[in-house]
Amino acid sequence: MPIETISTNRYFIINKPFDMVSQFVSTDQVRLLGDLDFDFPEGTHAVGRLDNESEGLLILTTNKKVTRLLFQGEKKHTRTYLVLVKNIVSEATVKQLQTGISIRVKGGEQYISSPCQASIVSDAKAIYPYASDTREAYPHTWLLLTLTEGKFHQVRKMVLAVNHRCLRLIRVSIENIVLGDLKPGVVKEFEEEEFFRLLDIDPSNK
Repeated sequence: MPIETISTNRYFIINKPFDMVSQFVSTDQVRLLGDLDFDFPEGTHAVGRLDNESEGLLILTTNKKVTRLLFQGEKKHTRTYLVLVKNIVSEATVKQLQTGISIRVKGGEQYISSPCQASIVSDAKAIYPYASDTREAYPHTWLLLTLTEGKFHQVRKMVLAVNHRCLRLIRVSIENIVLGDLKPGVVKEFEEEEFFRLLDIDPSNK
């Protein structure tokens, strides 16, 4: 009879606050994941990154395979961002974002972004309850962008390439794991089976 093995790995999501880096250790004087009010087990690391000025869904786990399975496999997994930009975005500009635009990537090369889902959002708080922002007093637009790639600062570069400065960037989902109403700085733990099902990745892949 085969022996059933019990996984000791653990799986979390957090709502990463603004002005916090996606790591536990840094030589710089910055807010770290370890500053959150949660006792993470040894070996916990972030899967993918959100820069210091970005907010929202960040996956943490002790399972070293997850990054490779999610971001380096043949299947392209979706990441969705709620983006506040300066000034009013036209439907023509949304079409540009959808079909791909030229951005500058690491090394200074120009890169054409892959086609993505892009739409104007009329009620940002229906997607993310903490979307209220004082900058909404000035001409602005909330966008919802779903990408299957993640070049360095890609979303910020994409909206800047169509002449709109990114004011706020919130990742609201990765595949079917959704941030929902999780408050900034709060941690949520998932059972292993549900975690892999929602991310649509197969943990048996080597």
